[in-house]
Amino acid sequence: MNTLPVIIIGAGGHAKVLIDILKMNDAKVIGMTDENIINSNFDIMNVPIIGNDNVILDYSTQEISLVNGVGSIGSTKRRQHLFEKFKDGGYSFHNTVHVSAILAKDISYGEGIQIMAGAVIQPGCKLGSNIIINTRASIDHDCIIHDHVHIAPGVTISGGVVIGEGAHIGTGAVVIQGIKIGKNGIVGAGAVVIKDVADNQLVVGIPAKAVEK
Repeated sequence: MNTLPVIIIGAGGHAKVLIDILKMNDAKVIGMTDENIINSNFDIMNVPIIGNDNVILDYSTQEISLVNGVGSIGSTKRRQHLFEKFKDGGYSFHNTVHVSAILAKDISYGEGIQIMAGAVIQPGCKLGSNIIINTRASIDHDCIIHDHVHIAPGVTISGGVVIGEGAHIGTGAVVIQGIKIGKNGIVGAGAVVIKDVADNQLVVGIPAKAVEK
């Protein structure tokens, strides 16, 4: 159970959504960090910006937990770097789940997951760490979603799909039953995936086809 006070890394639009969820769940939010900060006399939704990421080091690993507030448009690399950096430093990451999300009782998940409003995750699913299941995404039975994946808003993932580490599934995409998405694969917005996607491959369109990044 998440009980420690929270610092959010990042102060953009994704962080704003997380603040809303954290407040619904009565989490204590100390503040947020911003690498481009000019002054600290600024807040978002009444949560203060307390400095750049280095301010986290002023707190012990036993005092706080972290929320990865950096979004991922196309690439999840920045989010992955931050997660690994602070995990290596001994910090823990808070699991952030919207009260309206529907989660089957038998799913398993790692650390620092973020599940947004209206998301549905069906029985038998296994979720890694530092993943985003965004607004109204639907994940059907027995899917495996590895670390650092972003499932964007409105995505539909059918049963038995495997999504490799660091993959990004774009807004409104559909992935049919039993497909495998490779490590760092990218599925473009609105694509319909009916064939496996290789590691580092970008696919777009209906049906989805590989294109050069």
